[in-house]
Amino acid sequence: MHILFITDNFPPEVNAPATRTYEQCSEWVKNGHEVTVLTCVPNFPAGKVFAGYNNKRPYKVEQINGIKVIRVWSYIAANQGFAKRILDFISFGLSSFLAGLFIKKVDVIIATSPQFFTTVSAYMLSKFKRKPWVFELRDIWPESIRAVSSMGDSKILDWFEKLELFLYDKANLIISVTDSFKLNLIQRGVDKSKIEVVKNGANLELYKPLSKNKKLRNSLNLDDKFVIGYIGTHGMAHKLDIFIDLAAEKSFDSRFHFLFIGAGAEKAGLMAKAKENNLKNVTFLDPVDKNDIPKYLSAIDTALVPLKKSDLFKTVIPSKIFETSSMRIPILLGVEGESKEIIEKYKAGLSFEPENTEDFLAKLELLSGDVNVYNECQEGGSQLAKDFDRVKLANKMIKHVENIL
Repeated sequence: MHILFITDNFPPEVNAPATRTYEQCSEWVKNGHEVTVLTCVPNFPAGKVFAGYNNKRPYKVEQINGIKVIRVWSYIAANQGFAKRILDFISFGLSSFLAGLFIKKVDVIIATSPQFFTTVSAYMLSKFKRKPWVFELRDIWPESIRAVSSMGDSKILDWFEKLELFLYDKANLIISVTDSFKLNLIQRGVDKSKIEVVKNGANLELYKPLSKNKKLRNSLNLDDKFVIGYIGTHGMAHKLDIFIDLAAEKSFDSRFHFLFIGAGAEKAGLMAKAKENNLKNVTFLDPVDKNDIPKYLSAIDTALVPLKKSDLFKTVIPSKIFETSSMRIPILLGVEGESKEIIEKYKAGLSFEPENTEDFLAKLELLSGDVNVYNECQEGGSQLAKDFDRVKLANKMIKHVENIL
């Protein structure tokens, strides 16, 4: 089977959509399928082209682990500002559609959100090629834009929601990454018979338990600290500013240290606030290569997974919980809903109310001060990871795809 996969995030980018797509496609190639990925020049989240690439050509072809990767030109913008992001999304949708017209002998087309102009491209290509297409639903977009911005009553977003429902209706199959997303679609009139759930998971070969990285901790002056690590996008949805404010309080325990690794629209502001308060208990690092993430995770004591307090975010499951669990690192989860249910079911960490720093501190004290609780979270994480093995999930997804053929 020849699979054409359309995504605007792909390695060497290291965000969740890029990682999920790469690991799925790699597994499908191992199983004998031909996979072509249509994507753009790597630039997420800063909107700057990665070293070794340029955005001057209409397209460039490369091979990554048996996957044929076609990178097309698009307007590049940082992950901030609605107008520029929309222009970025639309330009990639158009470029991927034009390039897709020249890809021959395709059996099925898959397009992944959050931004759904990838799925507009897939829908149009399915019409021209007369092939089925799959909508991989990673985010309820544009509802997520409403949740993190002041555009609640925007007519533009109203129009985008009509387009969203149109695309759900036209897709031959919808793969949702959460049960909550599936329920959301059913409640809005989408045919439930064509919605399947394939959740995120972890690459157990890459993310496996490691001994504490003392060398790295020493280089960062973290030897005697209980390190709270956050690795990922520093965006509006994550509300990381409350932890900077917390670290600035005189009463904050000096044995705790925040380590933030990544980039995003909010990072500059977070760093400025930390500098303004002359914080010695907060460290910021640039994004690291995906293969180096386990090394940095092995240097922390607990993984911070927060989101803004919103009903929408009760439906999401951050992929961080699977990767950190597979390394037996307890999680401090500031997300309600389906994510909280998973963490509490497996006892892979402790949950605190989003944006509630008092609750966060109480759970941090419990996790850092009770060895039995800490060990229980480690064991729970191991079981969680086994049940959300990315290989098993990739095979589950391809079976759903084969069924529509």
